[in-house]
Amino acid sequence: MIRSRSAAVRLAGVGALVLALGPGLAGCSTGAQRSWPAASTPLSERVSKERVSTERVRAERVRVVNASKPTRCAEEDNVYVKLLAPGITAFRISAEHPPYIALVREDSTAPDFTDCDMSNDPAFAFQARQVTLYEDASIRLVGHTFPSFWRPEVVGFRVGAVNEPGLHLVQLIRRGPKHDVEILVVYPSDGYWRAKPLPPSTLDDTAYGSSFLFGPIEEDGRPFVAIREISFEPETLTFRLVFRNGTRGTLTVSEVTRARLGLSLSVDTPVRADQPFAALRSMYVNPVQADVAVAAWPGRRPGQVTSAPVMDFGTVKASSVRFGRSLPSWHNLSAPDMVFDGFSAVARY
Repeated sequence: MIRSRSAAVRLAGVGALVLALGPGLAGCSTGAQRSWPAASTPLSERVSKERVSTERVRAERVRVVNASKPTRCAEEDNVYVKLLAPGITAFRISAEHPPYIALVREDSTAPDFTDCDMSNDPAFAFQARQVTLYEDASIRLVGHTFPSFWRPEVVGFRVGAVNEPGLHLVQLIRRGPKHDVEILVVYPSDGYWRAKPLPPSTLDDTAYGSSFLFGPIEEDGRPFVAIREISFEPETLTFRLVFRNGTRGTLTVSEVTRARLGLSLSVDTPVRADQPFAALRSMYVNPVQADVAVAAWPGRRPGQVTSAPVMDFGTVKASSVRFGRSLPSWHNLSAPDMVFDGFSAVARY
């Protein structure tokens, strides 16, 4: 199943940028306009050498297990990083712009199917449709059923008294004074989510890149989360999930700015200690053809950051982990870094 929103993006001064960045990651300021909420903290003030925060609230450490496999196809999710720990019931995810976003000038969304063979992917037929689930002055929620999908499950999706079963994609769209901007999507039939912050003032929009899963993650050819039903609460921007095993989860959009999209996630019952409670799914072919290329996490000493190429590390224990890029990528160049942190045994119900 292809979820790509690829980006072939033109940069201002890209040669100088590559030389300046070297093997590390640098910061930038995204700016703000009165029409959108300003970032609470400038992006440049939140960036360490590898753009992983060591200043967030102290939290439980979890096992970060790398199950990625090499690929030559830029539309295959070959990056699979699992998060495991006993008793975790709440955590945070944030999507934050890559360090070079201020130099991105033009974005396009053409996927790259070079070296891709998807002829053996499973496919189940459906009747295509689109439905507006909710809209007000601030947001729109739009659902889609695709002509085919790799999972056969029909998941209920509720907003108030309205139930629309069988949606494969639900888009949360932030309304703006000039145009609307999509900030979050969920694929109910396999439990994948994608997130991105509001675009910088220099761009109308940015691309999605990595996906994430949360809840009781299973595998059937590829990772997925079996969901029975999702309901959405517009007043709090909260998605409430009932998983197939009867446990429940919530995902709340807690911050929407030009710096980041912040998400608070929780489950009412911890998953098994040997089962991932969250995971990153992404793509890496090479450092400049990747949606994620570097993983970084706090070191043992205060302020220390440890990093590794995303395909090279094995298993680490960390209280937070950032997945991003140290060099500009011509695939989904404007797509965000993803940060997982705030792991806690206290449920937020």
